Amino acid sequence: MKHKDGKPFSQPDKSSRTVPMAIMFIVLCGFSFYLGGIFCSEKDKYVATEITKAVETSTVKATGPLQIKAVNFPECPADFQDYTPCTDPKRWKKYSFYRLSFMERHCPPIFEKKECLVPPPDGYKSPIRWPKSKDECWYRNVPYDWINKQKSNQHWLKKQGEKFLFPGGGTMFPNGVSKYVDLMQDLIPGMKDGTIRTAIDTGCGVASWGGDLLDRGILTVSLAPRDNHEAQVQFALERGIPAILGIISTQRLPFPSSSFDMAHCSRCLIPWTEFGGIYLLEVHRVLRPGGFWVLSGPPVNYENRWRGWNTTIEEQKSDYEKLQELLTSMCFKLYNKKDDIAVWQKLSDSSCYKKLEAPDTYPPKCDDGTEPDSAWYTPIRPCVVAPNPKYKQVSLKSLAKWPARLHAAPERVYDVRGGSDGAFKHDDSKWKSRVKHYKKLLPAIGTDKIRNVMDMNTLYGGFAAAMADYPLWVMNVVSSYSPNTLAVVYDRGLIGTYHDWCEAFSTYPRTYDLLHLDGLFTAESQRCEMKYVLLEMDRIVRPNGYAIIRESSYFVDAVATVAKGMRWSCRKEDTEYGVEQEKLLICQKKLWYSSKKSTR
Repeated sequence: MKHKDGKPFSQPDKSSRTVPMAIMFIVLCGFSFYLGGIFCSEKDKYVATEITKAVETSTVKATGPLQIKAVNFPECPADFQDYTPCTDPKRWKKYSFYRLSFMERHCPPIFEKKECLVPPPDGYKSPIRWPKSKDECWYRNVPYDWINKQKSNQHWLKKQGEKFLFPGGGTMFPNGVSKYVDLMQDLIPGMKDGTIRTAIDTGCGVASWGGDLLDRGILTVSLAPRDNHEAQVQFALERGIPAILGIISTQRLPFPSSSFDMAHCSRCLIPWTEFGGIYLLEVHRVLRPGGFWVLSGPPVNYENRWRGWNTTIEEQKSDYEKLQELLTSMCFKLYNKKDDIAVWQKLSDSSCYKKLEAPDTYPPKCDDGTEPDSAWYTPIRPCVVAPNPKYKQVSLKSLAKWPARLHAAPERVYDVRGGSDGAFKHDDSKWKSRVKHYKKLLPAIGTDKIRNVMDMNTLYGGFAAAMADYPLWVMNVVSSYSPNTLAVVYDRGLIGTYHDWCEAFSTYPRTYDLLHLDGLFTAESQRCEMKYVLLEMDRIVRPNGYAIIRESSYFVDAVATVAKGMRWSCRKEDTEYGVEQEKLLICQKKLWYSSKKSTR
């Protein structure tokens, strides 16, 4: 046996060391028990209190800040201007057409990842600012003609000079979305008083429904795939309306269970009654108990509409009856109906879900092995996710109304390790202080220069909550590898999605004005290469847009080096605490145009 300096101990005889060793053994056991108690108590304290996010491994201490070689990234080809790596039409033929699963996320392997900067279209201009942008955008920013030619008769949009105009029409509301939503509010009174705050629009078109709801205090995730309608989601985001690329197909949507207060489909072409109602089961999962599903279009009002649907009245009657039967079997009830709009409500009563446990029932109740919130590349299962009876404040009628729910600690915060009412309130207070500091460093926050915002690795949505009074919205992202806190975000009346930053985000290029990250590289650098995360940030942030990067001092200089190679300008700033272990980078992406000829 040796000392740590390598010198040998003298070896006493066996009898002389028996008693001291026994005493030492007892002392060490007691000391270990004492340290264990301290460690366990400190673990919870660590989560609930503010900490400095310094990287304190022996490697970091020995080597100092991360140093990387400077590199200037080349331009991508001009036809990459609308490049969406994980929903790339050029790769669709590699995947199955079953239930349109080729339109789901299929990300390229690492050896196919692009290390280049996505150019803007020729003639790109800084987007029109909110709220004017809700009604018009620059044609050259989203230069797609097919959707204009095919949908102009339904008043989705129309090209006029250098702009696209959005009259607010849609397939089921060609005379304007406002009158359509007025009728909907008459059918669902909770849309008027803050009861309903979050919504999802499946097959959103150019997001006119979600845009109208913003004026009524309802925050909508507009969802559409990349399909023959071209850039539905890009139009939505160009207008300043929350949207994300996605499709209900074979995989669950990237949201927790019991998230949305309302779901909507306006002739969205989803075959609700096919495949055993599998798509309805996913709507059921993401709706909170007491939430509403709104359908307009076939087969609703088939008695008066069937002639325009290239079908027969008998077929449409059969479809409606099948739809009603499926919804009833999933614990929905018909809540209200008038003209082209039908509204169903997801039941909160446990007695209905208890019946699904009977043998040979379809759809059956999901077994206990089905994690309700697992939603990142998780297949949709043909079963009903029943509300968890332990939650007493997740149903729509139990939540505080908006805006009171924004700062009330949700019940599901206790599912997070270290989560508590005190931890939530501390986080809420902390972000108020941080955003106040951010605004001093970046005065554009709170002005019409910043509309579409993403918090790339949120905890409880505190960053978004602290900016709730500004004319902007925030997409809150929770890592698929982090503790599941996204349900807490939705219970506050905010929106967000699961994501893995080793992959591209489900959006078009140039769709966000401000990206914010807090310790993302510290948390994920062992999995995701920093270079690719920053290139993805460059793809989705708009020219002249901003990034606030809050990181340990170990990563800050390396991030700044990569950012310079992406033609960003960055400056290093102190955090509100003024500590050396953590710094801020305030960055702005420059507007540049491709030197290569566009094919458009």
